[in-house]
Amino acid sequence: MKSLLKTEEVESYIFTDVDVPEAQNDEVLILVDKVAICGSDYNLYKWNSVAKVIADIPFTPGHEATGTVVKAGPTATISTGQRVAVENHYFCGDCFQCKTDRGDICSNMGQYGHGKKTRHGGCSQYSIVPSKYCYQLTTDISSEQAVVLEPMGVAHNAIEQLDVSGEDVLIIGCGPVGCLAISIAKALGAIRVVATDIEANRLEIATKMGADIVINGQTENLFETVTKITDGAGIARICEVSGASKMVNTLFTLLRKGGQVVLVGLPKDPIHIEDPLPNVCK
Repeated sequence: MKSLLKTEEVESYIFTDVDVPEAQNDEVLILVDKVAICGSDYNLYKWNSVAKVIADIPFTPGHEATGTVVKAGPTATISTGQRVAVENHYFCGDCFQCKTDRGDICSNMGQYGHGKKTRHGGCSQYSIVPSKYCYQLTTDISSEQAVVLEPMGVAHNAIEQLDVSGEDVLIIGCGPVGCLAISIAKALGAIRVVATDIEANRLEIATKMGADIVINGQTENLFETVTKITDGAGIARICEVSGASKMVNTLFTLLRKGGQVVLVGLPKDPIHIEDPLPNVCK
């Protein structure tokens, strides 16, 4: 079968022929229908400082994948012919986080498509996935829709943690996860969703995804606009998706007293709270 491989700690992927793997124990072999490309896949190709933290060589990239089961191991819980979406976070089920229903931040996390506890990924014609990490698709959603379930899961988890029902929400960063978070916040009962980014085309998408107010941080003063639309109280819930250290450092100036913040984006530089006394204690 054809497969993309990461085999060296240099800027590279290799597109080559490899043997079709065999499903063992509770594993299933899936025929990959669709695989999406994430920003982290670019980091893995470049093998930069981010990649060295999030991946172990060798592996097949592609952690956002969906497919159809064509073979099942002897103890697999999914039958052949079943369409599935892959859970790329291989939670252990035994650590403190897993036992307290937080497998999303498992202490012993493996990761499909990153070489963490599995060499398999979605950038191949066939792929091996343990049954427990397969979500069985029970509706007629398309493969294009199903492959977006992984980034949507990231957004849903973040918004769910914020408890947005009946509150105003600010989404900082309108990339794919940020835009998905907009729609999810509306679906979970947010009153107003405010979205900010520095790229106009992303803000256009944010509006289509349900944002009530969009703010271009390149041409507008974010603090002044948030202050105005909240009558000086600040935003009740903030979902930071940009990963920009500057935004993380200043977001407390935008937050209502007693409000909540969730960080999705991963800053590359040190973060701190600017002016902590007035911004946190006042």
